[in-house]
Amino acid sequence: MMASSTSQGGNYPRTTSLEFLQRCRPSTADFYRYWDSKRRGRRMPARSDIDPLEMKPWLTGTALIDVKRSPPGSLVPYELRYRLVGMRPTLLRGRDVTGMRVETGYFGADLAAALENYRLVIEQKTLVYDWDRTPSSDGFARESETLLLPLSSDGETVDMVLVYQEVDTLP
Repeated sequence: MMASSTSQGGNYPRTTSLEFLQRCRPSTADFYRYWDSKRRGRRMPARSDIDPLEMKPWLTGTALIDVKRSPPGSLVPYELRYRLVGMRPTLLRGRDVTGMRVETGYFGADLAAALENYRLVIEQKTLVYDWDRTPSSDGFARESETLLLPLSSDGETVDMVLVYQEVDTLP
């Protein structure tokens, strides 16, 4: 089932189903299969299950986001901060956002849509596949696809989000 959400009054292209495998680029499907193989029967793998050496084909398009839970009663349930950002997402933004909060360093058409992607991954413990055309730092709109996947140290609570992004022709 393809799911789409509303963003600025229109339909936002996003799904949380495996049907994305029929639409995505081969490298994105391979990235998902790598993550899936690390689950070993669990709902999601831990960060310690992910081996950067095994991820070499995808590292330039990968980002890792820390999810820090807020104290009860806070206005926001968690803080999202970029721990690691690959070369492709850095080129798209025109700057390195490592260490920044997602609200400051996000890439996409709309902050609300980006935050909704993270919310779905964190609260529903599910994948989110997102595709759209977004202006990059060179001023041209780029067709991109982004896959967000949950990671959990305890097998229950999402404490990191693993992101992979593919984009049409970047220099």
